[in-house]
Amino acid sequence: MQNVNYIKHLKGVFIQFSKDNRLNPTHISLYIALFQIWNNNRFLEEFFINREEVMRFSKIGSKSTYHKCIKELSHWKYIIYFPSHNPYKGSKIKMFKFETSSGQVLVHNSTNIETSSGQALVSINKHKQTNRNNKNIYKLDQPKNEKEVINFFKKENWPETEAQNFFNHYQGIGWKVGGKTKIVNWQATAKNWIIKAEEILSSRAYSKEKNKETSKAVSQNMDNLKTSKNKNYNEPL
Repeated sequence: MQNVNYIKHLKGVFIQFSKDNRLNPTHISLYIALFQIWNNNRFLEEFFINREEVMRFSKIGSKSTYHKCIKELSHWKYIIYFPSHNPYKGSKIKMFKFETSSGQVLVHNSTNIETSSGQALVSINKHKQTNRNNKNIYKLDQPKNEKEVINFFKKENWPETEAQNFFNHYQGIGWKVGGKTKIVNWQATAKNWIIKAEEILSSRAYSKEKNKETSKAVSQNMDNLKTSKNKNYNEPL
């Protein structure tokens, strides 16, 4: 069990939220739900969660959105997420401490110097400087170049030509959705592109199959209408 000050922790994490442009309301709602469950577990070092319960607390209705957000919170070092991949065993969560005191904010990463209590302390000014230095690391509004897009599509098992089509399309409209709204995460946009491409391929395959069935039916009907050219009309029916 950890010694956590409820108010100081929330104050610290809200300060961190305000500086992190990667977050959206769903991330914050999910974090607050996890914090409440952590509180119910008396701030244990690690605790198990039930997905349905967390989704109900955070008001997240989509499983894909839930998994995406919880993985991103873990990747961005707000929590550590240990998925169980077992429907009979809940996943495990480890929460970091974000308490504030005397103008300092807790930041968790491998480069921080630990205090005697095992917590890493970094001053607010230093934290701001770190954010400025890392600003470009998390810049996902557009790729660095075409090669980065090609590598991404290869990981998704899609050909280079499709990656080039994607890059040329959005490069031509200034990396904006519909030419109007600025893209926030080009990788997410690329995944949507791939999903739509898969739908188009499936639709084409279905239409091709239907055309084959229609052609076969027409051919059979034509065969049924064939009559003998040497028919003797003097014969009784």
